Amino acid sequence: MRNPMDIRNRIRDRLRTAAQARTVTSVRIGLGYTAVVLDNGQTGLAFTFHRDMPERCSLFSGSLPLEGRSALALLNLIGSSKKIETAVGMATANALANVDSGRFKDGDILDFIKIRATDRVGMVGMFGPLIGPLRKTAGELIIFEKEDRPAESLQPDTQIPERLPDCQIALITATSIINHTMDQFLHCASNCREVVVLGASTPLVPEVFKDMPVTCLSGVVVSDPSAVLQVVSSAGGMRQFKGFVKKVNLRLR
Repeated sequence: MRNPMDIRNRIRDRLRTAAQARTVTSVRIGLGYTAVVLDNGQTGLAFTFHRDMPERCSLFSGSLPLEGRSALALLNLIGSSKKIETAVGMATANALANVDSGRFKDGDILDFIKIRATDRVGMVGMFGPLIGPLRKTAGELIIFEKEDRPAESLQPDTQIPERLPDCQIALITATSIINHTMDQFLHCASNCREVVVLGASTPLVPEVFKDMPVTCLSGVVVSDPSAVLQVVSSAGGMRQFKGFVKKVNLRLR
């Protein structure tokens, strides 16, 4: 199994040169998402693990302010052991990488991959809008979440090593990069026909996932930075981002 720092190191190394040329103009750490805006207007998002925040008045332990610093300084936070700092680093990476350059395919991920009636789909992290369509098209849908008691089609994430290897499709939340569990999940999904990393936190950097079992990246490109900052500041999420971000997909193999 790969070192759990590997993916984050790959992201940082791949984007280091681009980050050296950019400055950060705005950072918002909301309860739902973190947003970073660069001096050229490019904006990136990453999930904020608000439930894991320490119980004290100062939640970001690094030096402030973040605005005005080089994008490289914030990108380097992706290697932090603190999830709030990692989210800032991840959002910076996405601001650098998730730029609409004509290489992405617009739309929802289920319009981009083929789900067969015989497929068992493992969803790591709950993506509500996908549940209904998947239950109609797939043979079985298993949702893995941090839950104390299993519910219908909902299993605790401790079951991932046992059950995800038996799935044909793996849909893995990109937030697992932030909480350092992505490498473990990819190892469990190595035999799946399709392995998709998805969500607003997804870095659309195919080189990062070279020699990994990932077949597709599904993320977002921010089209209205000021509106996204307002949503983030108001503790909003994907539902409120509608019209301000564009869902995009990138086939790796």
